[in-house]
Amino acid sequence: MWRRALVALSLISAAGAALAIDYRSVSVPAAILFDAPSLQGKKLYLIKAQTPVEVVVKLEGWFKVRDAEGTLAWLESRNLVDKRTLVVTAPKAEIRQSDKPESAVLAELDKWVAVEFIEPASPGWAKVRHRDGATGYIRSTQVWGL
Repeated sequence: MWRRALVALSLISAAGAALAIDYRSVSVPAAILFDAPSLQGKKLYLIKAQTPVEVVVKLEGWFKVRDAEGTLAWLESRNLVDKRTLVVTAPKAEIRQSDKPESAVLAELDKWVAVEFIEPASPGWAKVRHRDGATGYIRSTQVWGL
């Protein structure tokens, strides 16, 4: 009986790991997104460097990705890296000195600005670094890519 329970628990754990969201970032100055996994597919739009995307399907040489607006498209896998970034989705976001709402503001960011994701912080916060060097904490409700 215990053996069955252990097997069931290990299967549940493996299923949870398989459902982990795979975020990656654009590594080239501008990448073309297509409607199909082929260079002969219809070109939909460009996505700029450091933009995070969620990988939803993997094929040889291609990823089907979702962007911060929920759009699905195909992207050549060579245009992505494992480095995690986040993008501001709120009209304004602040990088704060600590993961407390009353802490000092180190930088204010406009919508669609990308920041490097360093690590999760306390619930509702993420530690990030802006390209200008400001390192601190941002509310998870102000960004996409977590």
